[in-house]
Amino acid sequence: MAKLLAELNLPQDLKRLGPEERRQLAQEIRETIVNTVCKNSGHLASGLGSVEIFIAIHTVFDSPRDKIVLDTGHQGYPHKLLTGRYHRFHTLRQLGGISGFPKRDESEHDCWGVGHGGTGLSAAMGFAMARKHWLNCGVPADDPRVNYRVICVIGDAALEEGMAWEALHNIGHHKPDMVIILNDNGMSIAPSVGAIENYLRRHRQLPADWFRKLRSEPHYLQLKRMVEEALAKMGTAGEVTLEIIRHIKNNIKEWLIPPGMLFEELGFTYLGPVDGHNTEVLIECLHEALRIGGPVIIHAVTKKGKGVSYAEADPWKYHTPKTPFDPQTGEILVPKGTVPTYTDVFSQTLIQLAEQDSRIVAITAAMPDGTGLDKFAQRFPDRFYDVGMAEQHAVGFVAALAFAGLRPVCAIYSTFLQRAFDQIIHDVCLQKAPVVFAIDRASIVGHDGHTHQGIFDISYLRLMPNIVLMMPKDENELRHMIFTALRYEDGPIAVRYPRDTGVGVPMDDELKELSIGKGEWLRDGTDAVIVGIGPIVYTALEVAQRLEKDGFSVGVINARFIKPIDKELLADAVQRAGKLITVEEHTLCGGFGSAVLEALCDMGLHHVPVLRIGIHDHFVEHGSLKELRRMLKLDAEGIYEQVKAWLHEVVPVREGVFQVRPKNRVLAED
Repeated sequence: MAKLLAELNLPQDLKRLGPEERRQLAQEIRETIVNTVCKNSGHLASGLGSVEIFIAIHTVFDSPRDKIVLDTGHQGYPHKLLTGRYHRFHTLRQLGGISGFPKRDESEHDCWGVGHGGTGLSAAMGFAMARKHWLNCGVPADDPRVNYRVICVIGDAALEEGMAWEALHNIGHHKPDMVIILNDNGMSIAPSVGAIENYLRRHRQLPADWFRKLRSEPHYLQLKRMVEEALAKMGTAGEVTLEIIRHIKNNIKEWLIPPGMLFEELGFTYLGPVDGHNTEVLIECLHEALRIGGPVIIHAVTKKGKGVSYAEADPWKYHTPKTPFDPQTGEILVPKGTVPTYTDVFSQTLIQLAEQDSRIVAITAAMPDGTGLDKFAQRFPDRFYDVGMAEQHAVGFVAALAFAGLRPVCAIYSTFLQRAFDQIIHDVCLQKAPVVFAIDRASIVGHDGHTHQGIFDISYLRLMPNIVLMMPKDENELRHMIFTALRYEDGPIAVRYPRDTGVGVPMDDELKELSIGKGEWLRDGTDAVIVGIGPIVYTALEVAQRLEKDGFSVGVINARFIKPIDKELLADAVQRAGKLITVEEHTLCGGFGSAVLEALCDMGLHHVPVLRIGIHDHFVEHGSLKELRRMLKLDAEGIYEQVKAWLHEVVPVREGVFQVRPKNRVLAED
C-alpha cells in the first residue's frame, strides 16, 4: 500500500515533508507506476526516471496556480500521482480512465495538453509572456492573470525538435521569467542521436557545485545589477566597459562551466549539470533559479528506468513494454502470437527487398523499434538513418536522397508525419520526389489516445498533387504494396497500415507489382456495395454475410488505393447495385468516403445514394481497439446496424433514382 500517496493531500502536503519522507514518496511512486503499467500497458521507463524532478517541482511550485508545462508528456506519470490522481491511477489508459498524457480537461494541474515532443517550450513562453503582458497593462500582482510562475520539463530527445529550438531562440531574445528543467537521460525511445546529443553526452559528468551557488547568491546578484546600472549611466564609456566585463566573464564561464555555454550564448542562465535523482539538490536549484530571474535552464542528468533494475538495464525495451509483465522481474507474460503485426511484415519485406537492391535506404525519426526499422539497421547499418525527433528534417532529407538516385523509405507514425505537412507538400510532392512513405499506426491506435490516433493522414495527404496513397486489406497485400511502392518512380507514394496484428492470411511466395489505382471485387452484390479501405474490408465481408440472411445482396470491394481512386470499379459497382457504402477507420472529414463522393461527382453520377461509415468530427479518446471500435460503431455489429437501417431507408423512385426515407437510423455518436 502506497501510504503517503494514499493519505496525503497532494500536491499541497508535499511542502511539509522532510527529505526522508520525500525518498519514501519517490519509492511509492515508482511502485505504483510499475504495478499499474504491468497490467494496463503504458510508458514505464520515462516516468521512473523523472520522479525526483516532479517531487522537487511540486515542493517549490504551487500547482495549479503556477504553470507546470510538460513536454512530450509520457514522462508525466509522477506528475499525475502528485496531483490528486492516485486513487484513479489504476484506470490509466483505459476507456473512460485517465490519459497516458497530460490533458487539460482531465485536471486543473494539466495546464498544457501534449502528446508530441517539442511543444513545451513554446507553451511555457506563451504563459510567461502573457504574464508579462498583463503586468505591463498594470494588472495588480495578486491578480490570477499574473500571480503565477512558469516551469517547463523537457527531455533531451524532445530538445532535438525544430520547434523546441525555435522556442529557445525566441525565449533567449525576450528573456521572460521562466524555469526550464532539461531532463537529460540520453534517450528518446531509443538512444538519442545527433549533434545536440553528442554535446550533452560530453558534459554529463556532475561538476563541483560551488560555481552554481556563487551565481545564485543574492549578494552577487545585487552587486551584478548595481554595476550594470552604474555603467549604463556613464554613456559610451560605460557601455564599452560593460562589454569588456561581459567578455571577460564569458571567458571565465567557458573555462569553468563548458556544459552550459551553448545555452548561455542563447541568453539563458545555466545551472548544472546536477543529479536529477537528488531531490534536495533539485529543490535548491529551483529556488536558485527563481532568485536569479529571467530564463534559467537546470540541466538535470537522470537515468531512464531509475529504481527498477530491469528498466534501468534496458530502458529501450521498457519505454512502452508489452503487457502483461511481471512487476518484479519484468518478464513479459503474453505468449508470442503466431500472426505477425503489420509492422513486422513491413520490416521483413523491406529487408528482403534491400538485399536485392542496394539503392534502398531506410529513415525514421527516433522510432527505430516502433517502426520495425531496428532490424533493418542491424542488417544494413550503413543504409539506415535515425534523424532523431525531427520529422520535418526527415522528409526534406529523404527527398534529396531520392533525387540523388537512392530509394528512400521513410517510416513514420501517422500522428507524427502530420508534423511534416509542409515538407511533404513543398519538398516532396511539388518536386515529385520518388519517396516511399511507410505510415505506421494508421487508423485507430488504442491506448495512446487522442494525440496519437492515426485518423487524419488520408485527409491531409489526399489533397496533395502527385502523391499515390494506398492501404492493404491484410499483411500479405502489404508485402505487395511495399514491393509496388519501391518500383514506382513517378513521384511520392505512401502505404498506410495499422497498429495491429495481421489478419492471419497465408503469405505469397512471390512478390507482385499492383496496378496503380486499381481495386478488387471481393464479393458481388445487387442491392448495395460496401467499398472499404484497409483491414476493415474483412469486417465488411462479415457484415455482407449477415445481411444476406436478412435478404440483402451486398457486395464488397477492396479499394486498395485512396489516390488515385478506381473510378471504373466504382462505376461498375453503381451499375450493379446502384447504392454504395464506404467504410474506413478514419475521420469522415476529407477521408476515403469523401474521395468516393468526389469521384462519383466527377463521373456525373450525382444521384447515387452513399452511406459513409467512419469517425465523425471529433477526437478519439484512449481505450482498447475492441472497445473503441465498438464505441465508434466500426466493429461488425456497429457497421451491420448502420447498413441495415440505411438499406431500409433508401427506396427506389424509378430506375436509377432513389429516395432516402428517414427512420430511426443507428449511427456512431458525434
